[in-house]
Amino acid sequence: MTDPTRTYQPDWDIFCRVVDNFGDIGVCWRLARDLASHHGRSVRLWVDDWSAFARLCPAAAGAPGHFAENGVEVRRWTDPLPPVEPPAVVIEAFACDVPAPYLAAMAARRPRPVWINLEYLSAEAWVGECHRLASPHPRLPLVKHFFFPGFAPDTGGLLREPGLLAARDALQRDPAVRAAWLAAAGVGTVPAEACLISLFSYEQAGLAALLQHWSASPRPVWLLVPQGRVVPQVAAFLGEADAPAGGHHTRGALTVVMLPFLTQDGYDRLLWSCDVNFVRGEDSFVRAQWAARPFVWHIYAQQDDAHRVKLEAFLERYLAGLADDAADAVRGLWRAWNGDGEAAARWPAFAAALPRVEAHTRTWAEALACVPDLTTTLVHFCEERVE
Repeated sequence: MTDPTRTYQPDWDIFCRVVDNFGDIGVCWRLARDLASHHGRSVRLWVDDWSAFARLCPAAAGAPGHFAENGVEVRRWTDPLPPVEPPAVVIEAFACDVPAPYLAAMAARRPRPVWINLEYLSAEAWVGECHRLASPHPRLPLVKHFFFPGFAPDTGGLLREPGLLAARDALQRDPAVRAAWLAAAGVGTVPAEACLISLFSYEQAGLAALLQHWSASPRPVWLLVPQGRVVPQVAAFLGEADAPAGGHHTRGALTVVMLPFLTQDGYDRLLWSCDVNFVRGEDSFVRAQWAARPFVWHIYAQQDDAHRVKLEAFLERYLAGLADDAADAVRGLWRAWNGDGEAAARWPAFAAALPRVEAHTRTWAEALACVPDLTTTLVHFCEERVE
């Protein structure tokens, strides 16, 4: 059968190697969709882990290695890569390195592509200094530019699609809309007095103790758990061999609702609906900030504890202006959730500070929205450099 995408020539190529389950491809899929839907770019997304991507985009499950969705052509990144002509812009997501034959084709192209290394997100001060820096290739007539997402105007900003915050506000200001979404997601009717929490986490040593603490809480706690790496630990606490989607489990004051793996749009609405969100990695971390709800970040662990520097850099920015006792409560729970202490022991102070943390987080999200979004800054940067 003739490959229907073979003659397709995009404006942009995005290459993604899946490292952190869904964080890397989550960012790339959001970026590709935003470029196509809101900036009029034709985009080809190369993904090496087809099964991981199929969780985010079910259309991939039945595709042989290429398909189109949301205005994006998605292709499996195989070795060797099929011979294709590089487009005007080539993005290596998170230093994934395009194959050598493709790189040679980039060098032979006239005009040569704008070549971008889209970096990981960090709140560290040096990010602004390195954003947009050029790095000439040692042998080929190509120049790579480093593009850093970030929280300040001297960075590339964060992914934020047009209309995202208006859609969030529409759900959060109308209890009936929120209740309807929760019912459609299989959660059911949540008591008005309950604290509604979402949990999307890496494996977590302190989880069982925190679940036990919530089960003894004087206030009802409803925990919504999308399918992911932490599910076996939740199942073990519940005394179950497995905890498939659709299950409702009650242990004292704690009600656990197991959700299916959600689409990106569905996950956004989950974050908007909850009082507290436990998130992980990069993609859900950013989306939790746009949710303007209190959140707890499980950062991806790196060698030599380099992730702790990144955690503290973000806390310093995020907590600026929050009263000391509330800031200490957030800092204490976040550090414990990342292996420095007991999360269950830190939860009461965090829970007591929730009203102030929520107000602060909304102010934080409003300030972030004043910085141009990542897709827009990336488009403008590339337009300036297209020959």
